[in-house]
Amino acid sequence: MNIREAKEQIKNTVTAYLRKDGRGQYLMEAKRQRPVFLTGAPGIGKTAIMEQIAGELNIGLVSYSMIHHTRQSALGLPYIVEKTYGGNRVSVSEYTMSEIIAAVYDLMADTGVSEGILFLDEVNCVSETLAPAMLQFLQFKTFGRHALPEGWIVVTAGNPPEYNRAARRFDIVTLDRLKVMEVEPDLPAWKEYAYERGAHPAVTAYLDVRREDFCRVETTVDGVSFVTPRGWDDLSEMMKEYDLCGIPVDAALIGQYLRDRRVAKDFFAYYELYRKYEKDYSVAAIPAGTASAEMIAKAKEAGFDERLSLVSLVIAALHAETGAVADGETALLLRRDALRRIGAGRKEGKTTAALLTSEREAAAKRLRSAKAASSLTKRDRAALTEAAERWRDCLADETFAAAGDEEQFRRLRDGYEEDVAALTARVEQTRDSLDNAFSFMERAFGDGSEMLIFVTELTIHRDTVAFISRYGCDKYFEHDQKLLFYDRKTELREALAALEE
Repeated sequence: MNIREAKEQIKNTVTAYLRKDGRGQYLMEAKRQRPVFLTGAPGIGKTAIMEQIAGELNIGLVSYSMIHHTRQSALGLPYIVEKTYGGNRVSVSEYTMSEIIAAVYDLMADTGVSEGILFLDEVNCVSETLAPAMLQFLQFKTFGRHALPEGWIVVTAGNPPEYNRAARRFDIVTLDRLKVMEVEPDLPAWKEYAYERGAHPAVTAYLDVRREDFCRVETTVDGVSFVTPRGWDDLSEMMKEYDLCGIPVDAALIGQYLRDRRVAKDFFAYYELYRKYEKDYSVAAIPAGTASAEMIAKAKEAGFDERLSLVSLVIAALHAETGAVADGETALLLRRDALRRIGAGRKEGKTTAALLTSEREAAAKRLRSAKAASSLTKRDRAALTEAAERWRDCLADETFAAAGDEEQFRRLRDGYEEDVAALTARVEQTRDSLDNAFSFMERAFGDGSEMLIFVTELTIHRDTVAFISRYGCDKYFEHDQKLLFYDRKTELREALAALEE
């Protein structure tokens, strides 16, 4: 399975394990809750999906890499206690609470969450002395005498031995206690994740052309060369930072992340061309609707790699616009709900200032808890942060403090309505940008493969699909239907060919 499918499988597993009856008791007993074991190549996103699942299910997350743990740190340290057996006073050994179990209890105490995921990475790299205790934990959810709290699900992960010398294969006894999920590198699934993180468009564009370079491990006379999805992801983040700092991306930087000389060299050459195309085409003019006839003619005559890069640049611009709309919607929905609570509180005799203070404190507390428990998406955290800062500044404003209660509430409401109007204008601008981009694609490429790629990439991006479904885009649906018809014709031709064999 790919990482997207693994995420859904784990999410479904956690949901099933956490079901309760009418008395609040878990329906599946702990010993029947098999821990998940994710195995696959390094850097395919095993750790990242844990944060996504915890955020989407609004539960906690505690992560540990087992490769650094000893038997003592996992089980706890021994200490001597005096006990009486059969009238005789004897000294016996007991153990302090495991560091891992204690971390779960700490998170529960700090955040108030009662359910979550304990994610143990590199679980097949534990030492020989820890292995028996690890087997016991996988079966009974206990380290020594200390059990994992109810409502906490165990998910483990590890790389196969061919990727990690310290790793070993589990025996049948261990595997028979796990839900094993083998994850394969999958570029389309990774791109969905990459788009959500705002991946550098040069990375996604290159991988569209050189899919074989997405994940590769090769042993040569010069040693091991490799490229992993994690490498592409981390390189993408650093490239974005370099762009913001005005630092040129060079071959040395790329080689630090892509540990395959040929791939690093090819990507650097592609990146330089990509930057050239960005300047040559004045890409911002395409969604703005001001692309010249000369630009359209140039695109028609360009080679395939150049056309594909241009499509990628346009897509990146559109994704940024739809992402900004989604950010604005999330922030406004949060403030709308707060305004409703403040309005209801005022009817009960509470003051606007006191209610706004409570909202700010609640947002700050939720942010602290979410940071510890990894229980909020990046967008939700940004919306909460913006709201908390806005409310803090409002309360610190001397003119706001001096105003009457009715005036204070009016200011909050007017500020919200102004931002709604601004978002509405941004939505209309984004709709125009989509229409203008489709018009450019039609004039430059018609219904060629470039249009197929353009529509497909728009479909992959969650924010863009959400925008189109909510606000519409006639040209998208028109071309999407054409592509569906094309796919159906292809299926029918393949079926007929099979019958004729």
